[in-house]
Amino acid sequence: MAVPVLVTALAYVTWRHRRSGTDRWWLPATAGALLMALVPVIVVPLKIWTDRPGTPVVPPATGYFPSGHTATAAIAYGTATLFLLPLLPTPRLRRPLLLLCALLVLGTSYGLIRRGYHWPLDVAASWCLSAVLLQLLALTVRRYGRKPAQDESSQPVA
Repeated sequence: MAVPVLVTALAYVTWRHRRSGTDRWWLPATAGALLMALVPVIVVPLKIWTDRPGTPVVPPATGYFPSGHTATAAIAYGTATLFLLPLLPTPRLRRPLLLLCALLVLGTSYGLIRRGYHWPLDVAASWCLSAVLLQLLALTVRRYGRKPAQDESSQPVA
């Protein structure tokens, strides 16, 4: 469910930016999709490297740390929230979106622990990883998504 939510949010954000004439209107969607595609590229080597066994509920195997499902949910919902927040005009509208994002990630995390698919530390590691990745995404889009200066002082002198 997380990835379709992300795709829908990215499509809406792209439509809004393009319609308003924003420079680099394509950047948030491209960066968000790239980050979502990077989740397994980052998580799978970490699982192999840590070689952590699963809980007693899951079949005997290793590679449960960090939780890929938690990372997917956190990145998908976090990215959608990150890009939708600036489009909401007031804090009164932003708070419910932040709360919804937190509830969806926490609900996914709780479900994985409750059903015995992951240890709590597996989930916490994915939260930490996702927080770092979302921060890098925000910095990248903030830095490269700005409009160039339009004042006359920035024009070259002939």
